[in-house]
Amino acid sequence: MGSPQLRYESGQTAYPFQDMTDSGDRTTFSASFSPISQAAGAEAVIAPYGLLTGGAVIPAVSGNDDEVDSAALTASMAGATGAGTDGVLSVAADTAIAISRGVTTDTHRINSITVTAAGVIAAVAGVDNTEFSENRGADGGPPFIPVGSIEIAQVRTTSVTAAPITAGEIFSVPGLHRELSGSPTFKIDYVAGTVTFADALPAIHTGSVPKKVSIKGGEPSYATLDRVSDWSPAASTYSITSKDTYDGPIGSSSASLNQASFSAILDDGMSDPILSLEGQTVLFEFRQDRDKLLPKQITQGILGVQVSFPAGGGKPTGEFTVSPDAATRSVLV
Repeated sequence: MGSPQLRYESGQTAYPFQDMTDSGDRTTFSASFSPISQAAGAEAVIAPYGLLTGGAVIPAVSGNDDEVDSAALTASMAGATGAGTDGVLSVAADTAIAISRGVTTDTHRINSITVTAAGVIAAVAGVDNTEFSENRGADGGPPFIPVGSIEIAQVRTTSVTAAPITAGEIFSVPGLHRELSGSPTFKIDYVAGTVTFADALPAIHTGSVPKKVSIKGGEPSYATLDRVSDWSPAASTYSITSKDTYDGPIGSSSASLNQASFSAILDDGMSDPILSLEGQTVLFEFRQDRDKLLPKQITQGILGVQVSFPAGGGKPTGEFTVSPDAATRSVLV
């Protein structure tokens, strides 16, 4: 059995924007890499597809039949043609977006106004019916949106006769007719390399899939920290308080998160590489057996250090703390 080993994040392997993988519940999405670094200069960018600003759809100012106008907009669409390095796509105003109507007795049709993966605005027609449906892809319902596009509005017509579109025929309620990048909200699990949304993303794209979720960031690369001892992982501790009442004490519990900590003998206590990371967010990987990849513990947090220089002239020592956002994660398989 090998001796224990503590490694720290000494650099990162950078990944450009990539599509995250849906776990199957349209709620949790995974990157191709993990953990995700939080080091300064390598911060991850999570970019769910959707509208950021602008994009109001109105009846055509020209008064032309079966046309609508769209204001200039910005959208989070990292994979779209023309998107910047930050994943943001800027689209100019469009004053001639043609929609189509139902035919013969199937008078009701919904056109979705979309921003396509090519970076342009286009209408996607639904299937006609004699009445509207709210079921995506159903007759009389809104159409499925191509994967890689986003929806910014819907135009609902009830006549087969060409005519100017009215304001009452345009719908743009966020979450129903308009995809916003910032909704629903999400949280990041940096250690697992996942993003979890507060609600399942609507399955409104071709194949009943949700919108794309993109990420760019860095995967930590490690250096071994020598002459380490006394590794203590970050863990939650629990306490209870009580208040006396006439009917007996009533208790309430609370939890707090402790720092991870370790000690190390340093070279000179000044130029050791680990010392340059003080005050930064750093990921640490601890293995009880350095000859085995698993099991291991992963802790990510702000590094603190106190260096002591012995009077006898021996090697200085460092007492290190890691102040995390979450408890140390044990990886077993």
